[in-house]
Amino acid sequence: MPISPSGRIADKTLSIGLTGGIGSGKTTVANLLAALGASVIDTDLIAHSLTAPGGAAIPAIRHAFGAEFINADGSMDRQKMRTHVFTDQTAKQLLESILHPQIRQACEDAAQTAQGKYIVFVVPLLIESGTWLQRINRVLVIDCDEETQITRVMQRNQFSREQVCSIMRAQVTREIRLQHADDVINSAQELAQVKQQVELLHQKYLQMCAQA
Repeated sequence: MPISPSGRIADKTLSIGLTGGIGSGKTTVANLLAALGASVIDTDLIAHSLTAPGGAAIPAIRHAFGAEFINADGSMDRQKMRTHVFTDQTAKQLLESILHPQIRQACEDAAQTAQGKYIVFVVPLLIESGTWLQRINRVLVIDCDEETQITRVMQRNQFSREQVCSIMRAQVTREIRLQHADDVINSAQELAQVKQQVELLHQKYLQMCAQA
């Protein structure tokens, strides 16, 4: 599945960029789409593998930031790095310069062997990245009200309300995200209703694939 000069997947495979704010329910929807037969490529999972013990990005991170950012097991100290880059824009850009090319290559490698009718790239910062919009066919936004996001993340990650709000402030606003959306799933509903939305969207994507 080669990549075209424009950066998009060059064959007729439909490529979806799935995004949403923290706590919006991206993983839930991605798992539902995968169960229906979509090929799901999650950039967060790729980033975690790159920074796990023996990960491909560890040598460059150690060189750029120092051994104090590497745990005893050889993985990146994510909490320490998160705190560091959140307060230092230069450090954030440096980390991105290490991870983003490797994530992009891993996504392209995974796309080459994808077996699903269409591909879903899960990209939390899809709108913010400035490059993903040119590489996909459609943007799927997983949306819910901000209070629901805050409650979910506080329960899931044991973060304080201010910690969650600070992360949300670093992301694009809900309004901007929705402006870029081709498709929207409201994840604030009951799971059964979310599943129904996902199934309808899956059928829509299959029809688009058949018409390509």
